This record gives sequence, structure tokens and C-alpha cells, in this order.
Amino acid sequence: MSTNLSHLGNDDVEATARLMSASQRLLDEAARLFPLAVAQNERTMWLEAMIDEVPDYLYFKDRNSRFVVANRAVVKDNRREGTGGMEGLSDFDLHPEHVARGFFTIEQEIIRTGRPRLDMEELVRDANGRMKWLLSSKLPVRDAAGEVVGIVGIARDITERKREESLHLGQAHLLKMIALGAPLAEVFSSLILLIEAHIPDVTGSILMLAPDGRHIVHGAAPNLDPAYCQLVDGLEIGPSLGSCGTAMWRGEPVIVTDIETDPLWENFKALILPYGFRACWSSPIRSYQGKVMGSFALYSRRGGEPSAECMKLVGMAIHIAGIAIERKEAEDSIQFMAHHDTLTGLPNRSMLDERVASAIEAADDAGGTMTLAFIDLDNFKLVNDSLGHHAGDELLKIVAARMLRCVRASDSIVRLGGDEFVVLINGAMRKGENVEDRLSAVREAIAEPVEIEGRSFQVTCSMGVAAYPEHGRNVTELLARADTAMYRAKEIGRDAMQVFTAELANRAHEKLERQEELRRALARSEFFLQYQPQMDLSTGRIFAVEALIRWRHPERGIVPPGDFIPLAEENGLIGPIGDWTLRAACRQNKAWQDSGLPPVVVSVNVSARQFQETDWVERVATALEESGLEARYLELELTESLIMQDVQQAVETMHRLSQLGVHLAIDDFGTGYSSLSALKRFPVGRLKIDRSFVKDLPNDTDDAAIARAVISLAHTLQLRVIAEGVETREQIDFLREAGCDEIQGYYLSKPIDARGLQAILCIPNL
Repeated sequence: MSTNLSHLGNDDVEATARLMSASQRLLDEAARLFPLAVAQNERTMWLEAMIDEVPDYLYFKDRNSRFVVANRAVVKDNRREGTGGMEGLSDFDLHPEHVARGFFTIEQEIIRTGRPRLDMEELVRDANGRMKWLLSSKLPVRDAAGEVVGIVGIARDITERKREESLHLGQAHLLKMIALGAPLAEVFSSLILLIEAHIPDVTGSILMLAPDGRHIVHGAAPNLDPAYCQLVDGLEIGPSLGSCGTAMWRGEPVIVTDIETDPLWENFKALILPYGFRACWSSPIRSYQGKVMGSFALYSRRGGEPSAECMKLVGMAIHIAGIAIERKEAEDSIQFMAHHDTLTGLPNRSMLDERVASAIEAADDAGGTMTLAFIDLDNFKLVNDSLGHHAGDELLKIVAARMLRCVRASDSIVRLGGDEFVVLINGAMRKGENVEDRLSAVREAIAEPVEIEGRSFQVTCSMGVAAYPEHGRNVTELLARADTAMYRAKEIGRDAMQVFTAELANRAHEKLERQEELRRALARSEFFLQYQPQMDLSTGRIFAVEALIRWRHPERGIVPPGDFIPLAEENGLIGPIGDWTLRAACRQNKAWQDSGLPPVVVSVNVSARQFQETDWVERVATALEESGLEARYLELELTESLIMQDVQQAVETMHRLSQLGVHLAIDDFGTGYSSLSALKRFPVGRLKIDRSFVKDLPNDTDDAAIARAVISLAHTLQLRVIAEGVETREQIDFLREAGCDEIQGYYLSKPIDARGLQAILCIPNL
């Protein structure tokens, strides 16, 4: 077999130049002298001695491609010593017919055309049966008349070079497979076959360590009996588990030269000896950081130790195998992170669609159903705020683990984000069990006491449930309806489970319509303000007014704030609505002052969302600047619960507002959960007693005691006290006697428009 490589690259030309450096000079001289020798039928001793010293093949053939002269290298490799040499033989006497035919055709072409053939790669089998690659050049030999009388040839053994090239190409192919994400089994099989092709009489095997770091996982062994591989799969590594299990356990190569007698194989030799293997050489496969990930082994049919060349190839193999395993682990990790929550390890939102689609398909095939439950932890923010986000994260992990214990392998728990989860109940229930029981078990598991950082507490959850196909045909519909049911569970007091109903659907639709109406109301200026006066009990003077927003609905008429403020807070419209209220109140107060009325303070309620926004103070300053109202004529009412969400941040914001000159008051005092230690830090000027403590005064002794306590506390902290919801003379008398400073309520006036309030402000004292 031959290949014409007359058009080679620079590297091959250089290699050829080196090949023929010594031999070519001899070849040129021989080509000049040979015709004379043939003509005279003589061989000179000096010519024989010269060509025999050349280590490469050097020979002369006649016009019939029969050997005339061949040097010692040709004679030796063809085992013709002592038999008369090569003279008179042709390639048909030495090689298989198809190989000899290839040589003969080329040589006859050279004789016919007189053109040499240079740098041909030829694959031959020598007399010992070994395959060899030769780099050959053949040139025509001419007589004195210029006639071609034969050829002269030279060839060098390049088997080792071809072996290295094959190895490098194999390595490149393996790395390409790894880069393209080929399955590990395919990469391992190709790697083993590459090594087996370069080491005679061995069979390769790659084993991996399971994620637990203790058990064997079959990787690949293309030429080992699958039955044997199956027996090895799943075994636990240890100090005497054959070559591979021991190599992984020790973290170092294990060379067993005789399987039959080596104690490491005592319990396993009966499995492998029937296959004809006598030695097993195994090396651990390590990660870049040095962690053992598996083993690469060669089973040999000959006993003894591996050669240095063999171990060099094994070193290359374990390096490539390590790269392949690490890349697969990295790819699996990326895939896992893309579809799972990093905190809890649960599937995330991106996997929910796939899980629900599979569950729906299974339900359709079985003619059954599938249930989706939307879970939101109640008051989870309190845990974060009181114990810190680390404790909140720990709580989420505990809750996730508890929920997983309550469901079957066919069910799913998904974390959507924050404190929201989805439970997917798939497939038929066991006899005597139903979906409600399983979901109740989840709720009960969540509500079990939790201890984090030495503190024990409980959390509950609100759960909304939707079923396929009754409540939706796809993940979007089911999730939306379970979400609707969950919010209903929160509305009825939290720690509850609510199943989606048509009534809830109608309520959700109505809620969506109201949200759109609110947006339109803001755009169409349907909101307006009413004002309720506040009176100083000691002087009877109206000193302040509270601005109260109203909605003039084009169809329903005047809508009170209790019917739309909660919705605005839920959907985020409270921010722009609150900003409009602040600007309108400041403009109106400035207008009263400009009309000559006695100056009063206008009090505006602040929502939690507004107060938490980073530019809130700047927006207050802008409203004052645009209206021209002095800051001392504006008071902002803050609720206890608003302040306590983040006390430190609240105190900082309150101080910045105070620096503007704005007054601050705590609204609905007594209904929240502020502590006295926190209260004394607040830069506020007034406390407002909630109307729930005023309405039954003076007859309710508990309310009376609470009112007196609040007034006393406020005065101790140098704060003024105003009571809201005052409707009777008896309430005024009690409050005045208890030391209350100011009142607000229907006894003075219902909320009225700016013109009506202007008339009241004209009255000197009430």
C-alpha cells in the first residue's frame, strides 16, 4: 500500500531532508556508479560496505522490479540472511499480492516515464509480522546511453512518528468530543479504543465514583464483557476491592501483576480470570483540584508490570478522562442551577412549566386529574426583619425539606421565589387518601415549631388550590387560579387553605376591573380631597386639618378610601395616588393662606410604599417647593406598623423630614406593635389615639384606661395627643379631663370640601 505525498508541507519537507541527509549522498554516488557496475557485472567491495552501513533501506532493482542489490537493513527485516540475500527476488516473493502489486505499478511507472517518486508513505508488514510505516523515495537509474535500466530506492521506518501522529489526532478528536458535549460514555469508549490501539493485548475500562464518593459507577469498557461490568457497577470502594476500587480508595495507582495471587483480587478473581486476563493496572482519575472522580484500568492478558510507555499513555488517558468528567459535572451543575433554586435545591419557575405539562399529559392518559397548590408563608418578612436574612434563608430551607417529606416521588415541590412555593400532586392517591389530606399534611409540617440560632418560633402558610382540568387547562391558568385562591386564604385570616371556585374567579375579575378603573381615575383626575378640622381643646381653635382622599367614580358616585386604598396598596398605585394627595394638599393650604385665612397645618397620610422609597424626602421637598407652602404647615401621619418594618431606616428618613421643617405624627397609635424603646427615638410631635379606643368612651373602662395611659405616655415623652373619631360631648369632657390636647371627629365636622372648610376657618373659636 502506498500513498503519493509529493506535495507536502514545510514540516514534511524538513523531515524528508533529515531522513536523506546521510543516505542521499550515498544514493547519488551509487546512482552514478551503478550502470558501470551492471555493465561490467561486478560489485565492488567498497560499494557494498558503504551501503550496508546505512540504517535506512537502500536497494537497486532492475527493469522487472527484481532486487539486484539490497543493503543489510533490507535483508535483515525480510529475514534473508544466510539465504543468498535479496538478489533476484521481487516484492511478490515478500509481500501479499495486493501490496506487491502497488509497489510494482509505481516502479514500472518510474521506469517507463523516467520520473522519480519522492516521499511516499507505505504501510508494510515485515517478516516478523509487525506492521511498519515507511517513508520511501524511488528514482530511475540510467546507463551511459541515458536509457533507464532500473531504479534505486531508499526508505526510512517512520512507524513511531505515525504512531505519535495517530495519538495526537486521537487526542484532538477526544477534546473536540468533550467540547461539543458528547455523552461521557462515548468519550470514554473512544479514549479506551485509542489506548488499546497503541498497547497490544490490553483491554481498557473506565469507572467513576458516585456522587456519594463511595460507590462505583460503570463508565465505559467497549471490549469487556457487559456481564462483568454489571457485576462491578454499584460496588463500594475499599482497601481490597481489586485494582480499581482500591486505586480510588487509596487515591494512587494500583499495579496488580498477577490477579490470581494478589490479595486485592481475592474476592473477585473468579469473575475476571475466565476472560483470560492475568494483570490489571489501575490509576485514579482526579479533578483539577485533586479530588478522585474515578479510575482508568488496563486488563492485560500477560502478567507483569506495564512498560514506561504504557504508563505514559495511561497518564494521558486519566488527564483527558478527568477533563471529560469535570466538564460534564460543570454542565450538569449549570443545568441544575438553571432549573433549580440555589437556596433550597427545589425546582424553580423555569421547570414548573415542564412538570405541569408532564403531569397534565399523564392525567390525560390515565383519565385522571392533577392538583396544583400555591403556598405563601405568612408574615415571613417579620422573620427577616427581626432575625436577619440569614435566618430567613435557613427557615426557607427547613420548610422546603419538610414539604418534600410530605409528598411522593411522583409529586413536585417548586420554589417560585421569596416565600412562595408550588406543590404539584400528580397521579392517583393510595386507598383511603385524598389530595386534601396530603396538602393538609404539608401545611401542618410547615407550622411545626422551628428553632434557628437558639430562638424557637412558628410560621404558617396560606394555600390556594386549583385542579386540572376543572380549574384550568395549562400551567398559566392553573397557577393564576391557585394564586387567586391563595390570596383569598390570606384575606380570611391567613393560615388557611382555599380551593378555587367560580365565585373567586368573579372576584378576581372584578378586582382586575377595579385596578384598571383606579389607573383611569388617576389619569382622568377623578380623585379629590376633603378636609376634616382638628381643634385644640384648651383654646377651641381650629389649628390643623387632615386631608382625606375621595374618588368621584363616573358610575358609582363618591367612593370612600376604604374601598380603594387597600387595592392601591396591593397593586402599587398607592405611590402615584399618595404623591397626588401630597401635592394637592400643599397647594390647597397655600391657597387658603393666600386668601387671608388664618394659617393652619395640613396633615397628610403616608403609605408604607411611599415611605420606603429612597427619594421620598426629595419628593416631599419638591411638593413644598412647587406649592410655595412653608414646611412648618405640613404634617405627615405615619402608622406604627409602617415605622416598625425597618426601624433604623424609618428613623433616618424621619430625621431627614424633620430637617426640612415638616411635622411628624404617629397615626392609629395603640393598634400596632411599636416598643417604647423605639418610640423614644422617633422625632415625632404628636400621637393620634385610634378611633377604636374612643368610640366607647367614657363608658368602656378598658378603653378609658388605655386612653389615659396613652395620654400619660405621650406627655412623658413630650408629645401632644390628638384623639380621632370624637362624636359626643361626653367624649370631649372625658378627653379634656384626661389631659388630651386635641380632638378630631364628627363632633366638629364631617370631612368637607375646601370651600366648606374655608367657612369654618373663618370662625374664631368653636
